[in-house]
Amino acid sequence: MKSLSPIEVWIRRAPGVAAIMGFIVVIVLTASTPESRLAPLPDLGGAIGWLNSAPLSSKSLRGKVVLVNFWTYSCINSLRELPYMKSWAAKYKDAGLVVIGVHTPEFGFEKERANVEAAVGDLKVAYPVAIDSNYKIWQAFGNEYWPADYVIDAKGRIRYHHFGEGEYVESERFIQELLKENGVTGLDESAVRISADGAEAPPGGDVQSPETYIGYRQAERFASPERLAQDSRKTYSRPAGPSLNRWGLSGSWSVGAESGVLQAAPGKIVFRFHSRDLHMVLGPAKDGKPVRFKVSLDGTAPGQDCGADSGPDGTGEVRDPRLYQLIRQKGQVEDRTFEIEFLDPGVQAFSFTFG
Repeated sequence: MKSLSPIEVWIRRAPGVAAIMGFIVVIVLTASTPESRLAPLPDLGGAIGWLNSAPLSSKSLRGKVVLVNFWTYSCINSLRELPYMKSWAAKYKDAGLVVIGVHTPEFGFEKERANVEAAVGDLKVAYPVAIDSNYKIWQAFGNEYWPADYVIDAKGRIRYHHFGEGEYVESERFIQELLKENGVTGLDESAVRISADGAEAPPGGDVQSPETYIGYRQAERFASPERLAQDSRKTYSRPAGPSLNRWGLSGSWSVGAESGVLQAAPGKIVFRFHSRDLHMVLGPAKDGKPVRFKVSLDGTAPGQDCGADSGPDGTGEVRDPRLYQLIRQKGQVEDRTFEIEFLDPGVQAFSFTFG
């Protein structure tokens, strides 16, 4: 039979499409589901490379229970799910579970093997990772979401889908059931307990700000007095008193489809937000030079509300293209005005995410 369970989670949909919050469907195909309705594990041969493993295939994985996790390393939703992937991979490895992270990029810098390899190392991901920079595996699965999880039984059939964060106990229970179907006995059936910090920590309970892109392809709620120019240098003015979830630029910027690039220092970005955490996806200058920055909350240094990538005085550096946690509020969450000033030119600013 097919069981449908609507759940409410944060989820990011399709390359280049904004994160949404809403109802999604978990599909569970049980042992009694007719064989004709069970889709086989698609081909994994489209990867441009593999990390932590030789290339894997549906043939080489036959006899194993497989968890395929679609993710991308600058996606906050993927990062918050990552502690569960790592824990399940370690806990059930000897029982025959193979976790495969399929890294499918959203931003251009995530297509580069060197960047993916560095992120996998920094994030301490030890299980196999397929580098799906050409979206071949994504397309073979017909996938549309980050993160997305597919659990495959020992006969190579997809038995479970889950899109987005959450439902971790239910997902682990289903993994256990497929392992037992495959003859495993003596499993520790308790759910893993996760303690994560930084960007991998669970989101706060009061998030009223949506993911927001800076590139013109998906930019929304832009509040600077000047109109956003496409692919050309323009000087912008800081918006005066932006309302909730509106943002703006200050200084000389060139805004492309995917990101805004600071043409001359200093330059600023301001955002009125409501959440515990504020993150930005940022990259250094195209020549690789680090970019210094300083952040503030309501015009003052963040102090104890600084994030993992900023100091109490608000200072930090953009050295690698990735997600930066800039604010983690310790007290009551309320509307705040965030500002980041870049002290060197060339920074690439892609998006804001919240938690």
